[in-house]
Amino acid sequence: MERNIFKSKVKSQKSKIRSQESGVMSHEPRARSNSSPSASSAPSAPSALFCGVLTIACWMGLASATLAARGEETQLKVGVVQRFGDELTDELTLQATPGDRLQLKFNSPTQTQNQTQNQTVRPQETQLSASNVKLVVQMQTLVTPVLQERVVLSTHRSFETAEDAAKQWRALGIETEIAQPEQWQVWAKRQVYNTPFLRRMLLSSVQLQGKKTAHLDSRILQQVPIVSWEINGNRYSSDRLEVSTNKNLIQVRQGKEDKYGIPFAGKLQLQPNAYGTYTLVNDVPLETYLRGVVPHEIGRNVSYAAIEAQTIIARTYALRNLRRFAIDGYELSADTHCQVYVGLKDTDPNADRAILATRNKVLTYNNELVDALYSSTTGGVTAVFSDVWNGADKPYLKSLVDSAYSVWNLSRQSLADENNFQRFINMQRGFNEAGTRLFRWRRESSIEQLTQDLQKFLTKNRSPLANFSRIQQIQVTQRSPGGRILKLAVQTDRSNILLEKDEIRSAFSSPRSTLFYLEPLYDQTKGENALQGYAFVGGGLGHGVGLSQTGASGLAKQGWKSDRILNFYYPGTQIREWGVGSRES
Repeated sequence: MERNIFKSKVKSQKSKIRSQESGVMSHEPRARSNSSPSASSAPSAPSALFCGVLTIACWMGLASATLAARGEETQLKVGVVQRFGDELTDELTLQATPGDRLQLKFNSPTQTQNQTQNQTVRPQETQLSASNVKLVVQMQTLVTPVLQERVVLSTHRSFETAEDAAKQWRALGIETEIAQPEQWQVWAKRQVYNTPFLRRMLLSSVQLQGKKTAHLDSRILQQVPIVSWEINGNRYSSDRLEVSTNKNLIQVRQGKEDKYGIPFAGKLQLQPNAYGTYTLVNDVPLETYLRGVVPHEIGRNVSYAAIEAQTIIARTYALRNLRRFAIDGYELSADTHCQVYVGLKDTDPNADRAILATRNKVLTYNNELVDALYSSTTGGVTAVFSDVWNGADKPYLKSLVDSAYSVWNLSRQSLADENNFQRFINMQRGFNEAGTRLFRWRRESSIEQLTQDLQKFLTKNRSPLANFSRIQQIQVTQRSPGGRILKLAVQTDRSNILLEKDEIRSAFSSPRSTLFYLEPLYDQTKGENALQGYAFVGGGLGHGVGLSQTGASGLAKQGWKSDRILNFYYPGTQIREWGVGSRES
């Protein structure tokens, strides 16, 4: 009875997201200082609309994460090769399994080149069959050069912080879209700011408001990459190609050196993305997708209960994050910006068993899918959302000691205190992750290397603070009660720079997480105050929010079941069914 009532109340998340693809939509995904400039570029407050900028007021909310009751298995669109065409040497080989053939569907170009004669034909849908096909890239010269231009409002390490920044930009009256050409970026929506005049007016207004890292990404295209392939002596090209087989299995080899490739279930589609290249998208059922995720995320040599917990979280994560690549016409990536997905390569019997045993089960809070964040290793304490990213905290993502025992009391011994934190980070026993490789670490870096890291980071983000010669001092100025660094002050020979939250990991290569303290290293041959570098002494790998994969494995070894593990890392949540077989309300 309770389950039927639950299903009657929920709405479809996926249909709402797809209906809002024109609007703005982490696994392993700022307060301002008055004294030091920040390297962050997101606006700090929705104070007023920008003047003199033509905008269209389109207040489309983010898609709801409420559960859906669905009559058929959910299909996902996963970008398995995201930037095909970046290099002229790029190539993809698609191959059917023995006894099967590829079915290719595409729009024919205006001209088909035969090896013996030229023929001109009208564009039309073409369907061909082949056992394999090799896709290659060639540059096509444009008859008339094309201006490719967009206003980049801000740049971020993670989707989570980019999404919060997009919300703030929209509050200022600027329509946005989230992109990932390399780093995550917030763009002024191209369909709205669709002339050079509008883009320059917007940029001028933004920069007058002090947002100096906002910039115009502008280039004149003389050539564009096109994809072509050959079948039966004829060469074809199209900006979209659909590939399917009767057995729903396609082998994909990437590049000349890939001898074995990856088998993908479902269908494949090559389609253009927002960056002038192409993305190979796998249209795959959710439960099949999990076969390519779970063993590669949690690992194979872990107790079964941890695999079950990972499966439920991976399923929830996928359904909760369908908005990430709306700008490119697909939903999830196959890397750590979402979840690692390698098709049906190296599937695992225990993972398959867990997927079947938990079929359709997801983690919810108040009948909504949770923000199912997880990371490799917490370092002994989990983080709240705002410890790492900008945005509202979630009641089920708490800062808690990652231990089944009472090894530390956060309410009495806050890790915001530097002395408490250093004592905590030097503890080795009693934690769920104790004894593992990434639980505790120490990594040293010279001043020269730190200077290079920071200059590269600031230059990439177009910060005016990048023009310095040497770092003179680095200091933690604010920690959260859970120990994560919120603000890191860097003094250079030119200015003081403030790094915040997850951008610290982008700025420096040494820290594996933001759960660390700094130990100065001195060159004794040059005097006791001759600073030569810093040791980063810390714990964990990744953002530390939600489930720890290493910690879940430790709890499973102690006999904990998957539901208990999930309730430990996401307190107050419930495991529910994703409603296959019922009607959408």
